[in-house]
Amino acid sequence: MITASGPPIESIVRKSAFRTDIAATASGDGTIRIWNTGSGECLRVLTGHTGIVSAVAFSPDGKLIATASFDGTARLWEVATGNCLRILNGHSDTVWSVAFSPTERVVAAASEDATARIWDAVTGAPVRTLEGHTDSAFVVAFSPDGRLIATASSDTTVRLWDASTGKSVRILEGHGGAVSSLAFSPADRVLATASTDETARVWPL
Repeated sequence: MITASGPPIESIVRKSAFRTDIAATASGDGTIRIWNTGSGECLRVLTGHTGIVSAVAFSPDGKLIATASFDGTARLWEVATGNCLRILNGHSDTVWSVAFSPTERVVAAASEDATARIWDAVTGAPVRTLEGHTDSAFVVAFSPDGRLIATASSDTTVRLWDASTGKSVRILEGHGGAVSSLAFSPADRVLATASTDETARVWPL
C-alpha cells in the first residue's frame, strides 16, 4: 500500500494512474509523484505546475505522463527521468482531464473553458480545438480504436467527435445534471456515462 506523510491523503491526492510496475498520483500541492507499486517507494516528484494538478494519465507505452492543472496548462513528462518535455498551452481556464490517443500521436485535454484541445504528443504543437459545449468540459477520452473522442460537460451533454477531423458527430442528451465521468467499452460498441443527476447511462455507438 502506498502511503504519504503530511495532510490526510484524501485532501491532497486528486487522481491516479497505473502501469504494471508504477503508479502516478496528481496532488493538490501542485506536484505529481511516481511510485513503485511493489514497494510503495516514491521514485520521483514532478514539479512545475503552479496550481492544483487535477488529472494524470500514462501514454499507452508507459513512457510518458500527461497532466492537467488548475494553472490552465497540460504538461508532458518523461517517466524515466521526470523531466517536463512540453507545456501544452491554449486553454484559458482550469484543465480538468487529459488523455492519450491509442496511437500515442496526440494528447487531448478538457477544460473549464468549455473546450477540449488536442496537441501533437511529440512536438507539443496544437492540432485542433473542439468547440460546442456551453459549459465546462470535465472529461475527455479516446475510443479504443482511436476514431472517436468523447467529451463530458456540465452542460449535461456528452459529445462525440471525429478524432481525425475534430468535427462533432453526435450529441448524447438525457442526463439531468453535469456529466462527470465516461468510459468506452473495449470493443467500442457502447459508451457509459455518470452524472450528478445520480444516474449512469449506457449509449450504443
